[in-house]
Amino acid sequence: MTETEDTTPSFAEIRALLAELPGPSLEAQETARERQGHLVKPPGSLGRLEELAIWLAGWQGRHPPRLERPRIAVYAGNHGVAACGVSAYPAEVTKLMVQTFIAGGGAINQLAEVAGADLRVYELALDEPTADFTQGPAMSEEDCASALAYGMMTVEEGFDVMALGEMGIANTTSAAALCHGLFGGAPETWVGRGTGIDDAALARKRAAVAEAVAVNRAALTDPFELLRCLGGLELAAIAGAILACRLARLPVVLDGYACTAAAAVLFAADPHALDHCVVAHRSVEPGHTHLLEKLGQRPLFDLDLRLGEASGAALALGVLKSATACHQGMSTFAEIGIGEA
Repeated sequence: MTETEDTTPSFAEIRALLAELPGPSLEAQETARERQGHLVKPPGSLGRLEELAIWLAGWQGRHPPRLERPRIAVYAGNHGVAACGVSAYPAEVTKLMVQTFIAGGGAINQLAEVAGADLRVYELALDEPTADFTQGPAMSEEDCASALAYGMMTVEEGFDVMALGEMGIANTTSAAALCHGLFGGAPETWVGRGTGIDDAALARKRAAVAEAVAVNRAALTDPFELLRCLGGLELAAIAGAILACRLARLPVVLDGYACTAAAAVLFAADPHALDHCVVAHRSVEPGHTHLLEKLGQRPLFDLDLRLGEASGAALALGVLKSATACHQGMSTFAEIGIGEA
């Protein structure tokens, strides 16, 4: 018999990829910046729309930047900690919501249509939730690394931007545990009401987060071990998709709390790993505000959203389209015969 090569994904492979992260195209950025300076407006008067056009050009590696083919990707997974009564809904709702998305009846379906975006929903073993992380690790390294690899494989060529989101009952508990493990502080700093839980469930959720970090304390020194112990399959897949987008120089729009918590794992491994990402909105979840501060990210808007399923990221596509439209379509001072100041 010949020895076969082990093709099981591992954290070592993921860490090796982090050492190969490309930066933006400085030439495309500079070309975009120069054009911004000649458009018929006072310098900086379009605010973040100007910054976003330059950011898109750099990460797309071209000028002008384009937003003709956006994709929205929603990753769905179930969490064993849901059995601890930390959500207003049972874990079975995750599968029902995925079926709703497929049938076109979710909020994200309507928002994707308005944004003119291709929507994909990826299920990750919905009948096999992760283990209850208050009792030990949520996943094995093989399962977590496989979810990371799966997320990477969902990133396809031909799209101008990826908007990422999630669906998974109890994933704000997982997000809070990840943030507590990554950044410390009191558990209540990171825990909110998620699906709208009452005071008793909120107390259970805070206790679950504190217990999860205490039980898995040995993992605190390594971000990927933390993801394995405190995360979920859908959160690992999001981290993998973010990494693959970076390797492909594809800009990313992150949705709310759970999605940003998944991204925070990469940030903890490399503070520049999220340079190709923007955060769409500030979630009502209080932990999201603290997380954005840790990541140095300023969301594009604050609409009191807490739905998940990439709803905020879908709305942000309209902002990015506006940024590219102004950048491409506006006249320059020279074109209308006005000398620049």
